[in-house]
Amino acid sequence: MSNQSIRFSGETTSIKPVTIDLAASKSISNRALIIDGLCSGKSELYNLAEARDTRLMIKLLQDASTTIDVKDAGTTMRFLTGYFALTNQRKVLTGSARMQERPIGILVEALTSIGANIEYLSKTGFPPLETKGFGNQKTQTISIRGDISSQYISSLLMMAPVLPHGLQVTILGKVMSRPYIEMTLGLMNRFGVSYHWQENLITIPPQQYQSTVMTVEADWSAASYWYSLVALSEDGTVTLNGLQKDSFQGDRQIAEIMKPLGVETDFNQHGITISKVNMSTDYLNWDFSSCPDLGQTVMATCAALGVRLKATGLESLRIKETDRISAMQTELAKLGVELEERMGLWELQRTGPSDSTPISFSSYDDHRMAMALAPIALKRPITIEDPEVVQKSYPGFWKDLALAGLKGIID
Repeated sequence: MSNQSIRFSGETTSIKPVTIDLAASKSISNRALIIDGLCSGKSELYNLAEARDTRLMIKLLQDASTTIDVKDAGTTMRFLTGYFALTNQRKVLTGSARMQERPIGILVEALTSIGANIEYLSKTGFPPLETKGFGNQKTQTISIRGDISSQYISSLLMMAPVLPHGLQVTILGKVMSRPYIEMTLGLMNRFGVSYHWQENLITIPPQQYQSTVMTVEADWSAASYWYSLVALSEDGTVTLNGLQKDSFQGDRQIAEIMKPLGVETDFNQHGITISKVNMSTDYLNWDFSSCPDLGQTVMATCAALGVRLKATGLESLRIKETDRISAMQTELAKLGVELEERMGLWELQRTGPSDSTPISFSSYDDHRMAMALAPIALKRPITIEDPEVVQKSYPGFWKDLALAGLKGIID
C-alpha cells in the first residue's frame, strides 16, 4: 500500500464517446497457464492478461525456487497448491499478510485425501504451507463444499486428468460461482479433456491434455466498471472491444443487471457498445451466487443512483482480498447509504442526505474496491486512496478513464 491517491473534481458529469480495447480475462489466462503447464506440448496462448496476477502466475510456474511467494493472489495460491501437490513438487507457498488470513483448509484436506503430503507452516487451515510430495493415489472420489470458493473446485478439476485414476468430485450443497467451474471445464475441454457433469457430480477419467492455440477473450469483470460509468453518466456511449456474447465468464450477467439501471447493450463482431438510456426501476433484486465479483460494482452504482438493492449470494466476499462486505458498508456510509446484512440477505438503501461534498474512499488494498467506487466521480468530488491496486487485474484502468474524459489527479 502506498501513500498516493487519485482525486476527481466532480466537474465531469458525462463520459465522452470512446472505444476501449478491454483488458484480457485474468481468470481465463490463469487457468490456461496451469493447464498448459500440464500439457505434453507447448501451447500458443495469445492475449494473456497484463494483470499483475497473471504476470505472477507466469513467473511462478517457471520458478525453480523452493519457496513461492504468491503475494496477494488468491487464485494463484489455490491453483498452484493443487498443481505443486499433485505433480509431486516440493514447494513452500506463502503470501502477503492478508493471504495468510485467507482459508485454504478445504482444498488442502481434499488434496491430502487424494494422496498429497502437505504441511502447514504456521496456522492450520491457512498459508504458508509446504507441498511435500505425492505418492500413490488413495482415492478417486472426493466431496467438497460448493458454498465457499469455486477456486478450490477448479484447482482439483484441472489436476484430475493427470491423476492415475482420474477423479470424481461431488459438490456438496449450494454451488457458488458456478460459471467459474463451467469456465474451468470448458477450458479443459479446449485442451482435449473430456468430462461428465450430472447434477452435483463431476467425473473426469485419466487422460492427457493436448496443447492448443487460443486467444484469451476480454474481461467481463473489467467491463462492469464501464457499465457503472455509463449508468452514472448524464449521457455517454462506450465501445468495448474483445468481449464475447457466448463467454465462459459469469460476469457477462452485468449486461442484464444494468439494463434496468439505464444501460443498453449492443453486441457486434468486435465486442459491445453500451449506451445511456432511461432507468426503468428504483429497486433491484439480484442473486449474485454465480457472479459475486459484480457485487461491489452494483452496490456502488445503486448507491449513487439512489436505487434500493436487495442482494443474495455474496457470502464469498468475506474472504476476498479484503472483507468486501465490511469494506462496502464503511465506504457507502460516507454517501449516506446503509448496507444491512441479515441471514444471507443484503439490503442497500439511503439513510442519510445526499450532497456534493468531497469524499475520500479507502481501497483496502483491493483492486475491485477502487474500481467499483471510481464511477461515483461522475456524481461528486471523490478521492480514492492507493490507486495502483488496479494493477492486480486492470493495469490500464485510470488511463482508460482519462480517455473517456474522466481525468484524475495523482496526489
